Amino acid sequence: MKEAVVLYPSPAIGHLISMVELGKLLLTYRPSLSIHILITNQAYDAGSTTAYITSVSATAPSIVFHFFHATTLPPEFSTTSPHHTTLAFELLRLNNPNVHHALTSISENHMINGFIIDFFCAPAVAVAHELKIPCYYFFTSGACFLNFFLYTPTLHDKFDKSIKDFDAPIDVPGTPSIPPSNVCKPLQDRYDEAYKGFLDSSLKMQTSTGIIVNTFEKLEPRTIRAIVDGECVPNGFTPPLYCIGPLTSSSGHDDGRSPESLTWLDS
Repeated sequence: MKEAVVLYPSPAIGHLISMVELGKLLLTYRPSLSIHILITNQAYDAGSTTAYITSVSATAPSIVFHFFHATTLPPEFSTTSPHHTTLAFELLRLNNPNVHHALTSISENHMINGFIIDFFCAPAVAVAHELKIPCYYFFTSGACFLNFFLYTPTLHDKFDKSIKDFDAPIDVPGTPSIPPSNVCKPLQDRYDEAYKGFLDSSLKMQTSTGIIVNTFEKLEPRTIRAIVDGECVPNGFTPPLYCIGPLTSSSGHDDGRSPESLTWLDS
């Protein structure tokens, strides 16, 4: 049976591009692989992906896209959260049956070596475990956000108030102290549905087979060491960490990166 890796990004264009570039990287090391990418509809308008997917399909025959039937949020679903990420977490949770069907279908003709998910797709961890497929997280940001993401459950248990109400900088292993106002908005309010989605994803990450992160060791040595040494999950398990960055788009698609940032990375 042909070997395959299945990638599951959240449907926003930035996350999709990062996953496709990861797929291309895997193919450079194992050209015989078959790369399968699961595509859901968007919970909100995060930019069209049609032209990009068409371009990749035409130029990379080893990358196959699997489109799910559109899933809609039920009429009874409501949230007081101001963050769109709440909608994304819920829609991706509702797509678990589609994920199960896709993985089962692909495995009929392929040996699935790994199932790699975006952190928004955390509900799919349960599907991978059920089907006994190794599940990896792909973290498209750098290690400095990853270590905060991994440390979030510790902060949640250590303090009984929201980050936005902290009156002192936050100490996270491997990074300088972080002013509470610098933490991304969905993580600032512990009672917000978006916060609960991030917290759940962080806890599920601890059960994954490994974490792939878009960075390289010489860029963030102190932070990476804190993660690898288990300092960011002091009361749990830290999966193996794989630094594979920096990934850059080879498609010519405008993904918001300036030439100056790429010149800085090259240096």
